[in-house]
Amino acid sequence: YGSSAEGQAGYMKFGALADSYGFLLAIPDGTEESGGDHNRFWNASKACCNFFEEELDDSAYVLNIINKMKSQFNVDGRRVYLVGHSNGGFMAHLAAHDHSDVIAAVASLAGAEATDPLPAPDHPVHVLQIHGTADGTIAYAGDNIRGNIFPGAVETIERWAAYNGCEPTGQVVGTLDLDTNLPGMESTITRYSQGCRTGGSAELWTIDNGAHIPALSPSFIEDVVQWLYAHPKM
Repeated sequence: YGSSAEGQAGYMKFGALADSYGFLLAIPDGTEESGGDHNRFWNASKACCNFFEEELDDSAYVLNIINKMKSQFNVDGRRVYLVGHSNGGFMAHLAAHDHSDVIAAVASLAGAEATDPLPAPDHPVHVLQIHGTADGTIAYAGDNIRGNIFPGAVETIERWAAYNGCEPTGQVVGTLDLDTNLPGMESTITRYSQGCRTGGSAELWTIDNGAHIPALSPSFIEDVVQWLYAHPKM
């Protein structure tokens, strides 16, 4: 919310790995608000961030981008992925629900699931939630925006574990260095992969004391890309 395709490209820098990993990268802009500061936004959930109640189907817009990419390039249909930050993370979660037949996996940085739990999507989707415990904008424990609740990081990923048929208890399997402003391997990996439907799983990377806009470490984008590559559509 309030950023742009150019701003997010400069922050997350996934384009730096496109050639070496051989992936196609599309970085779309959200819509400008009709009022206020005319910030760009995604209509992704009750909480975030369609504050002027615009009539927009951004989930369909995302699918149209995917389909346009498929029509113009040689796209591996088993490896269609979404990555979103904050409002974009909310959007990634919504699109995974709506287009579970198309999207193999999503990674959400500081986003969240819908206000209310949704029915399980028709097809399993691999979901990675990345979230800092000191996030003052989209709180790690959940909160509300203008009275509309959003779930916390743990509830978000436990919902996806349930949607994917995984066992409800995740396992801590390792640590990562995702934030250069924090010492050591500050992030914990919690994985929900037991008993899942084929093609689905859930994973939470918790950045201990991480902010809403973490200072992404040099390994961050490669960690995310490698995670996505390891989770194709089955």
